[in-house]
Amino acid sequence: MDERTIIDGLIYYFGLVILLTFHEFGHAWTAWRCGDDTAKLQGRVSLNPLVHIDPVGTVLLPLIMIFAPHGVSRFMVGWAKPVPVNPYNLGNPRRDDILVTMAGPGMNLVLAVLLMALTKVAILLNIGDMANLCYDWAALSLTLCFFNLIPIPPLDGSHVMRSVTGMTYETYNQLARFGFLAVIVVLQIPLVQGALSGATFGTRNLLARWFGVF
Repeated sequence: MDERTIIDGLIYYFGLVILLTFHEFGHAWTAWRCGDDTAKLQGRVSLNPLVHIDPVGTVLLPLIMIFAPHGVSRFMVGWAKPVPVNPYNLGNPRRDDILVTMAGPGMNLVLAVLLMALTKVAILLNIGDMANLCYDWAALSLTLCFFNLIPIPPLDGSHVMRSVTGMTYETYNQLARFGFLAVIVVLQIPLVQGALSGATFGTRNLLARWFGVF
């Protein structure tokens, strides 16, 4: 593996950690504003990446994905330590639970818009490396957004499904114990990969046209 590949991989990983940090901050801050201070008391309403790192999802699997040989499937994204939420502290548990859940993907969508705006600024200033970096990170942020909408516990989409179907928290927590094994398997299915790629790059192309980025 050459030096350029290693540097590019580490830059990609640095972006992933930043975007995951903002994602979890979105969950924690929204829960706090909706009346649940569980995450705040644990120091999770923070943009410090160290409080959100999951050893497997934030360190091991992303680094394997980035530096895996070409013959190994790289279509895998990372995750951070889930934000603790006590639904009984929420002002309107059913509504607020969905708000807290969607705050993470929503944060990634907002970041993608901001990164595309920075891409445009970098192009105008003729800073090619910065433009390329922001453009790539916009796609990464959108990947995290749509990846987390997959309705498999404990991803954010499954919380919405639990709320809509009326599933008990006890049942959901039992399913979530082995959920990420299911996520890893599902991400190897070509149809799922195609849908996630289509949503990610289709949205990035829309944002690029919106900002006049070519």
